[in-house]
Amino acid sequence: MSWQNILQIAALIGLLALCVPRLGRYMGYVYGSRADGTAPGDRFFNPIERVIYRIFGVDSKREQRWNVYAASMMAFTLVSLLSLYVLLRTQGSLFFNPTDRASMSPTGAFNAAVSFTTNTNWQWFSGEVAISHLTQMLGFAVHNFISAAVGLAIVVALIRGITRSRSRNLGNFWVDLTRGIIRILLPLALAGAVVLISQGVVQNFNGHTVATAVDTTNTDAEGNAIAEQLIPGGPVASQEAIKELGTNGGGYYNANSAHPFESSNGFTNFMEIFMLLLIPLALVFTFGALVQDKRQSRLLVAVMAGILVVFSGMAALSEQNGNSALASLQVDQSISTDQSGGNMEGKEVRFGAISCGVFAGATTGTSTGAVNCMHDSFTSLGGLAPMLHMMLGEISPGGVGVGLSGVLIMALLSVFIAGLMVGRTPEYLGKKIQAAEMKLVTLYILAMPFALLTFAAAAVVLRSAATYQAGPHGLSEVLYNYASTANNNGSAFAYQGTGTQWYTVTQGLSMLMGRFFTIIPALAIGGSLAAKPKVPATSGTMPTHNPLFGFLLAGVILIVAGLTFFPALALGPILEHLSL
Repeated sequence: MSWQNILQIAALIGLLALCVPRLGRYMGYVYGSRADGTAPGDRFFNPIERVIYRIFGVDSKREQRWNVYAASMMAFTLVSLLSLYVLLRTQGSLFFNPTDRASMSPTGAFNAAVSFTTNTNWQWFSGEVAISHLTQMLGFAVHNFISAAVGLAIVVALIRGITRSRSRNLGNFWVDLTRGIIRILLPLALAGAVVLISQGVVQNFNGHTVATAVDTTNTDAEGNAIAEQLIPGGPVASQEAIKELGTNGGGYYNANSAHPFESSNGFTNFMEIFMLLLIPLALVFTFGALVQDKRQSRLLVAVMAGILVVFSGMAALSEQNGNSALASLQVDQSISTDQSGGNMEGKEVRFGAISCGVFAGATTGTSTGAVNCMHDSFTSLGGLAPMLHMMLGEISPGGVGVGLSGVLIMALLSVFIAGLMVGRTPEYLGKKIQAAEMKLVTLYILAMPFALLTFAAAAVVLRSAATYQAGPHGLSEVLYNYASTANNNGSAFAYQGTGTQWYTVTQGLSMLMGRFFTIIPALAIGGSLAAKPKVPATSGTMPTHNPLFGFLLAGVILIVAGLTFFPALALGPILEHLSL
């Protein structure tokens, strides 16, 4: 690893350490950590919110039970999904389509609508050749905001369930949704877009810019000389900012964040990694503020960061060590003044192997799905790292809202296991964890593996996988793609025909299951805990803020994923590595 890579990683850690606690406290104020309910910016934001509530008929002072909260979320999601589906089906006939993009097929539109509604942002298509400017802005960008705001609302409702006593309510979904968009996501996205534009990321309403080719020896498929090139433009920076901040992923261009129009230099690459980690990590400090115990947030952020460092380091170092097959051919893959070294297949030469590995760890740990290199070109161990990272449930630090929800669910499981070991009713932050909560925890934990393994197995058995490579790497492609959709990540191993009817339908169903078969149990757990009285801590209560519990939590996360996915991984990336 070069000194430049070390400096970049140190700068990233320093900037996160500076910004994350402050943003976390601010979000705590937004969602009510102050006793008087005030928050910074009330004088500016309150009038805007009152207008929104008046337009949509929302009583901001009326709270909801968990099932009403869930019903409101599902109704909003259904309307969002249908509106995006209609937009995709009709974009060819609508205005603001300077490049004449055609409407999508029914199954393709279903997949894309589900993808952006569930915060997955999986794309079976190339954005620059399939999507109009109108769809990018009114469809995808809007859903990038609202899907992230739904995640924020869900985790806040779960935290209220932990903090409240003998209550039947978890807050108001419409208020939480509005506050997340107006007070958190919009200001951060505006600042992020300005930074990206200042560095040369494209932001315009152009169609194609015609450029005269310098090299006229290139020919098209019919043998005709290519005399000019069409360069696609569009409102890219505004999409890119919320894509990272909302842990959405997707890409205006097929090359995603490896494209110079989406990430123009090393600084924008650095800022995009920072933006996709910012809110998920800050939410842990929001949790500490809302439960009024900063020790809890320090413990959880240490566990999340530890797992993130392990998997990011595994991916980065595996790629920096290079491809052993090339090493046997006497190919020099070492770092020198002339090259960055490592496995450079599928890598952007502007970023190199280490930056690619760090980005891969961050994007799969946060359910973002944006990429700055081709994951299918990773070495076997390098590809195993982001795949297994997703299979943990994307909780290190996870997507906006849903990541912290997942960690809190695993914390409940951990204290339950600890309680069984010592023969005592487990407690978490003053709430007894009993059979009702553990049934819901079980549903939460099983939902993602069921969607992933069921559809992956069916694709292989029915020969619908459409892989272009045989053997363990072909299986890895299938596993990775369904891991990405079931975890609402959106990144891809690629090199697969995922635009087929089989994939657009099954991956759409996988995304829906991965999103709502986890969100609804999380809200039900919040409702169950809110109804319980708080019990005082005693000498027999297991502390949940010390290193012992941290190691227990990390161990439970790894063991659950290992027991679930090891057989499949053994036939995929592990076998591929052993066969080298």
